[in-house]
Amino acid sequence: MEFLVRTENLLPADTPDDVRESLRAGERARAQELRDAGVLKRLWRVPGRNATVGLYEAADPAELHDALVSLPMWKHMDVRVEALATHPQER
Repeated sequence: MEFLVRTENLLPADTPDDVRESLRAGERARAQELRDAGVLKRLWRVPGRNATVGLYEAADPAELHDALVSLPMWKHMDVRVEALATHPQER
């Protein structure tokens, strides 16, 4: 199944720089692991916001959930997920 995942970073502005950088580095590393595993297919930044839109592929919603909660920023994100279905014109 494919999923469109919208995330917004809600890390508090007063988060110490070293903590912020550690989370960002961990996030980049984990995202690369998800890419290598074929779970994270595409990722876009949303201009003007600390947000992303990603195309994920997982066997089911539970597998997607496991991938998302494995992200270091998980506790600091607003996440919205839309399951995608193939359009008849795509067949």
